[in-house]
Amino acid sequence: MDLNSALDFLNLREIPEAWVDAVWDLEFTKRKPLDDTIAEKLAGSGEKAFRNLYQCLLTHAADGGGTSQNIWAILVENRVSVKSLVAVLSFLVLTGKAKGANVQQRVGGLHASSLYLLLLGIPGSIAHKVFHEVLLDVCSDLWSHCWPQESGKKRKKDGLKSSQAEGKRSRPQRKDIADLEVDEEEEEEEEVHFSGPDLMKIRDAVILLVQSLLRLLHTFPLKDRPQNASNFTQVFCKLLYFEPVIGELTFAAVQDITKLRSVPEMAFYGLQLLCLPKHGNQRESLRRVFHCLLYVILMMNKGTRGKPSLLTLNQAILSTRDQAIHFVCHLVEVLKELALPLLHILLQHICFQMVEKSEFRSHGAQAVGMLISEMTSTDYACFIKWLFNFSRHTKMVCRLFSVDVVMVLLEQVERRPEECQDPHLACFLPSKFLIQSLLFARQMDESPTVQGHALSCLAQCLELPSLNVTRAVHNLFSATGTQTVLEGEITEGSVTSQQTQKTYSTLPFRTVEISSTDGSSCDAKENVALLLRRVKDSKTNVRKSALQALVGLLKHDVIPMSLENLAMLSERCRDPAVSVKKKALQSVGELLIARPECSAVQKAWLQGVVPAVVDSENSVQDKALEALDQILLSQVKLYSASCHLDTSQRLAWDLLCLLCHDCQNLSQYFSRAFTTWSKQDKFTPTFTTNLISHTEADHADGAWLLLSKVAASSPRLPYGKILDTWDSIVSSKGANVTTCCHILSVIGNIAAYLNEDTKDRIVNDLMYLLKTFNLSLEVISAAVETLYQLGCTEDIKLTQAFLNQHGGELVSICEFYLAAIILNENGAQNLNEELMVKHLHTLGVVSLLCPAKVGKRTVLLVESVLTTNSDKLADCQIELPASQPLSQFKANSLPTRVRAHGVITLGKLCLQHEELVQRYLPVFARELEVGTEVAVRNNVVVIMCDLCVRYTTLVDHYIPNISACLRDNEAVIREQTLIMLTNLLQEEFVKWKGSLFFRFMVVLVDPVPAIASMCQYCLLHLLLKKNPEMFSQHFIECIFHFNSYCKHKSYNKFPQSESEKVRFSLKGVQNRGKRFQIYRFLLEHFTDAQRFNISNKINQTVLACFVDEELPLDADGAEILSETFNILSLKEMKLQAISAPAGVTAGEEAEDENMATVAKAVLQAAQNKVVSQVQKKAFIENTVPLIISLKSLLEQKRSPVLRELMAYLQVTMQDYRNEVKEFFSGDEQLAAEVEFALKVAEKEREMEDRMETCTLIGDTKTPTAQGSVRASPTRSWPLLPVCFATPQPPRPNQPFVRLSHTDRRSRRSRQEEHVQSIALEGTVIKGAVNDRAISTPKGDGVNLTFDEGLSAIFSDRGTGLVGETSVLNVHTNDQQALQLRQWNVQSPLRQKKR
Repeated sequence: MDLNSALDFLNLREIPEAWVDAVWDLEFTKRKPLDDTIAEKLAGSGEKAFRNLYQCLLTHAADGGGTSQNIWAILVENRVSVKSLVAVLSFLVLTGKAKGANVQQRVGGLHASSLYLLLLGIPGSIAHKVFHEVLLDVCSDLWSHCWPQESGKKRKKDGLKSSQAEGKRSRPQRKDIADLEVDEEEEEEEEVHFSGPDLMKIRDAVILLVQSLLRLLHTFPLKDRPQNASNFTQVFCKLLYFEPVIGELTFAAVQDITKLRSVPEMAFYGLQLLCLPKHGNQRESLRRVFHCLLYVILMMNKGTRGKPSLLTLNQAILSTRDQAIHFVCHLVEVLKELALPLLHILLQHICFQMVEKSEFRSHGAQAVGMLISEMTSTDYACFIKWLFNFSRHTKMVCRLFSVDVVMVLLEQVERRPEECQDPHLACFLPSKFLIQSLLFARQMDESPTVQGHALSCLAQCLELPSLNVTRAVHNLFSATGTQTVLEGEITEGSVTSQQTQKTYSTLPFRTVEISSTDGSSCDAKENVALLLRRVKDSKTNVRKSALQALVGLLKHDVIPMSLENLAMLSERCRDPAVSVKKKALQSVGELLIARPECSAVQKAWLQGVVPAVVDSENSVQDKALEALDQILLSQVKLYSASCHLDTSQRLAWDLLCLLCHDCQNLSQYFSRAFTTWSKQDKFTPTFTTNLISHTEADHADGAWLLLSKVAASSPRLPYGKILDTWDSIVSSKGANVTTCCHILSVIGNIAAYLNEDTKDRIVNDLMYLLKTFNLSLEVISAAVETLYQLGCTEDIKLTQAFLNQHGGELVSICEFYLAAIILNENGAQNLNEELMVKHLHTLGVVSLLCPAKVGKRTVLLVESVLTTNSDKLADCQIELPASQPLSQFKANSLPTRVRAHGVITLGKLCLQHEELVQRYLPVFARELEVGTEVAVRNNVVVIMCDLCVRYTTLVDHYIPNISACLRDNEAVIREQTLIMLTNLLQEEFVKWKGSLFFRFMVVLVDPVPAIASMCQYCLLHLLLKKNPEMFSQHFIECIFHFNSYCKHKSYNKFPQSESEKVRFSLKGVQNRGKRFQIYRFLLEHFTDAQRFNISNKINQTVLACFVDEELPLDADGAEILSETFNILSLKEMKLQAISAPAGVTAGEEAEDENMATVAKAVLQAAQNKVVSQVQKKAFIENTVPLIISLKSLLEQKRSPVLRELMAYLQVTMQDYRNEVKEFFSGDEQLAAEVEFALKVAEKEREMEDRMETCTLIGDTKTPTAQGSVRASPTRSWPLLPVCFATPQPPRPNQPFVRLSHTDRRSRRSRQEEHVQSIALEGTVIKGAVNDRAISTPKGDGVNLTFDEGLSAIFSDRGTGLVGETSVLNVHTNDQQALQLRQWNVQSPLRQKKR
C-alpha cells in the first residue's frame, strides 16, 4: 500500500486549517474538540489502518539513502499538510490519554504516538517542523496513561501501612487540597476495568510505542534537547515495572529491536541508547540514568514532588531491582572510567536516602555490595573513606545503614593494600579497618538501635569464613590490641540535610560529601569493659545484642571464659525485660553446646537456667524447663558398665554432679521443675528404670539427686534397689554427705508405701546413726525429717506418740551430754567442739518435732552454752534477767562456733514456746547492741526475724533493734539484716513505722557497693511496687532526719536512742554528698504528680515555717533551709513532661515517616503545655510570695542562705526568662536581681562554652575538599578530653548521654553542637534563580558539590562548571575561608593566660 492510501483514514483533507492552527497554538497541552463527523470517522478507524500506515512509514524510514529522501515530497505532491498530520495525530494521542478513555481510544492513541515518533525519526522532520518538544514528551509517556496500573494512592497507603508496622520513626505525608483531588480522580480511574483480550491489545500497542522510541533514538539525536532526554530516561525507568521478565537479561548490543522479548528488556536497551554520545554529554547522560535507577534500586516511587514513597515489596519489585543493579554493573564495565565517578555518586545516594526499615536496609546493603564489586581497589578505598565519615552522620538511619554495608563488604574477598595506587588510601582496604573503625565504633553510638545492630553484626563477623575478619575481631579484644583510628587533620563534623520533604526535591543526583573525625580506640581491656557495660545497658535491644556478641566472643575463644564474663550471662537470665531473659537463656545454652567440657560454662548455665523455672513470666519458665528437659532428662538412658557415654550424656551427668556439690543452692529451684514435670507425666517407668541403673555408676551422686526429686513427685519406685543402697550406707561409714541426704529424701518420700517391718528396720537404723552423732549436720537434719515421714500416719496422736518416743530419747541423750560438759568444772577443757555442735544441732532439730519433751532443764542447759550459770542449774530456779545480754554474763570458755549454734538451738526452742519468746527477746535485742561475736549476732538477727513470722506482735517492739544492724560495723550482718527485713516487709509482717524507712535509705550509701546495689533492688523491685507512694510520703522527713533536726513540730519525732541517732546521722558537710545521693534516688523514681505535690508540700511545711518564724533561723535552721533550696534546684525535681523533649526518647532522634510517632509527639506537646501552665500558676501563687518574704527575712538576718535562694531562683527562672517581672511584680528589686543573675549566668555559660570549644577543636585543622587521610588508621591517636562517637542532638535536661570510647558523662557544649549542626553558608543557586538561599545540609564539615558530579573527596579538581544553570554549589571550607573577611578574634584561653 502506498503512503497516500495509507493516510486516507485520517481524513487530513477535511481538517479545517483554523482547527489545525488552534491545536498548534495550544502547543498540544490541551485537546481541541474536532468536528463530530470527522471525529467519528477517526474513532472508527481500526487498528489495521494504523498498522498499515506504520509499516508504510517504517519502509521509508528504513531506506535511509533512497525513498526516505522524497517522503516529504510525496506528502507535498499529495497535498498532505505535515502540520495537519501532526495535529490529527496529537488529537488521537490526547484522546487516548484522557481519563475514562475506552480500549479503542487508548489503542488508537498509542498507535498515533508510535506514528508520530516514527515520522519524527525520518530525516527532514526538523525542517518540516514535525518536532515539538511537548508532543514528543506526551507521546513517549502515553503508555503510563493507557495501561491500567495499581492506583498510586493504593500503593502509597500500603507502603505507609507497612512502614508504620515496622519502622519506628516516620512522619505522615501532608496532603493538601490538590493531593486530595488527585486521589479522587484516581478512585474514579479505578472504576475502569478491562478484559484479558483488551489488555492484550493495549500491551501490543505499548510494545509498538516502545519500539518506536528505540527507533527514534537510533536516528534522532537529543544532544541539544536535555529536557527530552531526561523525560525519556524517566519513561524507560517506569517501563521497567511494566511486566515481569522471564529468565535473565543480557545487555549485549541488539541488532534487531523486534527480537527483544519483553518491555523491561526494551527499556534497558533504551537507557543504554541514551548513554550514546549522539544524545549529549555521556557523563550527563549517565548521571540522569543512574539518578533514575537509584529509586529502582532503593525500591521507591519517586514522584514529581515530595519525598519518595516506599513500594510494597514483592517478587516483581525485587526482580526489577536486581536487573537494575546488573544493568548498572554492565554500564560500568562498558564505559569504565567514564562511569566510575558516577558509580561513586550512586552508591553515596543509596546510602544517604536509605530508610530505616530493616528489609529495605538489607536489600540496599546487598545492592551496595554488588555495585562496589565493579570498582578498582583505589576507587573502593575512596568509597570506604566516604563510608567511614558517613557512619558518623547525625541521622540515625545513616549510621545504622553503614553497619549493614560493612557486613556485606566483609563477606567479599578482601582487597590487598598493594592493589591501591594511592598509598594514602591503602589503609582503608583491610577488613580490619571495616571492623574496628566502622563496625565496632558504632557500639559507642548514642542511638541504642545502632548500638544493638552493631553488636549483633560484630557477633556475626566471627561466623564469616574470612580469616582476616576473625583476626581483626581478635585484635579488638586481645591483650595486645592495636589502635585503629584516623589520624591527621580530620575534624569531628557531620553532614546532614534538613529532614523535611523539601530535602528530596532539593537533593539532585550529585556527590554527598561528608567529613568527620571520630577515632575508635581498640584497647583490649577497655573494649571488653565496654562490651560488658553494654550487656547491662538501660536499653533492651542493646542488652540483647551485647549478649549475642559476648557469647560469640566466648565461643570463638576471643575473650577468656572468666568468671566475670560468664556471670554476666547468668545475671541476664534474670533481666527485667522478658526478651532479654529469653535471649540470655538461648545464649548460655549455645555456649554450653559449644563448650560442653568447660566446668565454668556448666556452672554458668546452671546458675542462669535453673532459677528461671520460677520466673514470673510463664514463657520464660517454659523456655527454662525446655532447656533442662533437653539437656538433662532426655539424656537419661539405660546404663551399662560396658557402654560409653556420648558427649551429651556426659554433659548431663556433669551438670547433675555440679548440682550435688558446687551448686547446691539451686536445689529448691530444681525441685520446682520436677513439680511441673510430674503434672506432664514425664517420669515414666522406663525413665525411672533407666535412672536407677545409674545409681551404681561413677556419677551416682547425680542419679540420686534426680531420684530424690522424682520420688517427691512420683513416689512409686522399685523399692528393692533403694533399700539395698540404704543397707550398704548403714554398713559403710564413708558415704558421701550429699548422696546420703538424697537417699534419705527418697526413703522419706516412699515411706508411706513400705510395710511396717521395713519401716521399723529403717527407724532403728536411723536412731542408731543419730545416737552415734557421727553424721554431718546436713545428714542429721535429713535423718530427722525422714524419721518424721516414717512415723507419719493419718492418726495425729499416733504420729505424735511416735515422735515423742524417738525424739524424746534423742533429747535426753543431748541433755545428758550437755549437762556433762556444762555442769562439770573440767568439762569445757576436754570439749570436742564438733561433737558439741552436733548435739546442739540435733537437739534443735528434734525439739521442733516433740516440744513436749523439752523441759526447763534442757532450756537452761542450752542457755548455759551462751552463759555461765552452772552452779545454779541443778535447782533450775534461776531465770535469766530480761535486760541482761548473753555476753554480759560471766564469760565461759566455749568457742564462738559452739555459742553461735547454741543461739540457733535456743531460737528453735523459742519457736515452740511462747513464754520463752517473751523471756529471751530482750536478751537477743541487747545482744545485738553490745555483742562482739559476729557469728552470734548474725544468728540472733536470723532468729528474731524468724520469730517475727510466728510471734509478730511480740517481736514488733524490737524491730528498731533489728534495723539498727543496717549500720553494723560488719558487712555480713548488714547484708543479712537487709535481706531478712525485706522479706518481712514483703509479707507485711513488718510495717514502715518509725525510723525503719530512713534506715533503709542509709543503706543506699553503704560503703560496700554490693550492699548498696542490693538495697536499690529491694526498694525498687520488691517494696516500691507494693507501696508506690512510699518514697513521696517520707521525702520531706528525710531532710529533717538526715540532718538530725528535731525542732519541727511534725517531723523527726519518733523515738530513738542517742546511739541510734549517732549511728544513722548523716549530718554535716562531710555527709552532704550522701544525703543528696539519697534525695536524687528518691526523686528519680517519683512520678510527675508526686514531684508537683512534693514541691507544694515543701513550700507549706518547710519554707512557710521559716517565713512564719515557727522554725528559728539559727545555724541548724539555716542548714535546713539551705539544703531545701538545693533540693528544689535539682534537675530531678523538674517535671519530666516539661524537661524531656517532646516525642524523642533518650538516645534516639525523631525520624520523619511514622504517623503514630508524630501524633504522640503532638499529644505530648499539648499535655506539656497544660502541665507547664499549671506549674507556672502554682509557682506564682504559692512559691513567689514565700520567696519574697524569705528574701526579706534573710536580708534582715544577713544570712548566708541568701546565696542558695538566689541560686534556686536562677535555676527555676530559666524556664520563664521573659516573665521575671511578671512573676516578681511585688518586689521590683528582686526581679532586677534575678534578671541580673540570669544574665551573668548566661555570660559565664557562654565563656565556658567558648573555652571548651577551643579545647576541643581549637588546634584541629578543618578538612578541605581535597583533604584525604594521609596516615594509616592503625596509628595511635590521643583522644580528646571529650569525644563523641556520633553527633548528639541537643538534650539539655537529659540525665546522661552516651559518650564514645570512655563512656564518660560530660556536658556537651552548645558551641560544639553548633559545629556539628546544619549550617547554610555560601549556598546559592546560579543561573535561573540568582542568589536564592536553599535549604541544604549545613555544617562546618559539609562539602556538597552538585555540579561536576565529582566530589573533591575523589578528585583534586575544583567544584564544577561556572556556566551551568540551576546548579547547587556549596564551596569547600578552604574556599569559604578565602572569600570571607578575616576577623581578629583571639581564643578566650589565651586571653585568660594573659
